[in-house]
Amino acid sequence: MMLGSVVVGVGIAGSVRMRDLLAPLPSSAAEKFSIRGFVSRRTLEDQQGVKQISMMEALSRDDIHVAFICTENTNHEEHIRQFLEAGKHVCVEYPMTLSYTSAVDLWNLAQQKGLVLHEEHIELFTPDFKQLKKDIAGKTLEEGTLHFTGGPLKANFGFPSFSGIARLTWLVDLFGELTVTAASLVEEKENKYMKLTAHFLTGQQKPLTWIEERAPGLGRAKHIDLRFQDASITELPAGQREPVGLFMQDLVLFGRKLQGEVSAAELQDERSRILHCLQLADRIQQLSEHTQA
Repeated sequence: MMLGSVVVGVGIAGSVRMRDLLAPLPSSAAEKFSIRGFVSRRTLEDQQGVKQISMMEALSRDDIHVAFICTENTNHEEHIRQFLEAGKHVCVEYPMTLSYTSAVDLWNLAQQKGLVLHEEHIELFTPDFKQLKKDIAGKTLEEGTLHFTGGPLKANFGFPSFSGIARLTWLVDLFGELTVTAASLVEEKENKYMKLTAHFLTGQQKPLTWIEERAPGLGRAKHIDLRFQDASITELPAGQREPVGLFMQDLVLFGRKLQGEVSAAELQDERSRILHCLQLADRIQQLSEHTQA
């Protein structure tokens, strides 16, 4: 059976979702979706041949089973809740919410209703990450730093530990659960400059540092410095370019979940990782705001 789908929010991510839903990867779980419309706050003409529908219609129509939430981060929580309450499966761009407790609430709601709640993490599909994960397998970390730079964010992205949760997800996926030991935020609003620094300990009590730095003219890049017992990695490996795009890989994973092709153990691991990252983001925000005050 085809899963009628609606895309909510037609910015960059929403447009890519529409493109992928209209031309899914052949012979993959992505072929199960059939786009029925899009929702936007603005009144728009057809997008890529897809018609605009109202939020009311998206929530109430029987032929819509799935919502792709691609709105601003500050609106994710409300939109996820509305669609879960209406009995629809949800795929949301990270971060799912801007607080840990609300994320736990939403997961519980999805479970009660027997629905799939999926948080996109395309950063785990990038060639550099896949290669890095292979390169560090079996190595013992002594200490490490991940320093992300990028341009300023627009409003409504939430606190940087949430808007930058993709970087946190890298660290947790590579090194397991972490404990936050300190965090601070430097902001110069008039220069659109911000720098978040968070310090962690791994389960083996080894130090990790995450820096998220944004300013006009800062190129989008990740700098790593990982020191192991017998080696150091100071730049990201290139990895193998893949023919399938990152969002399409994510769409296939979401489709596989809806078809029951992802094991309960995998789902549980993923849920634990997502909630752990949101909990870390929450803790970083608390410590940073406390330091600023």
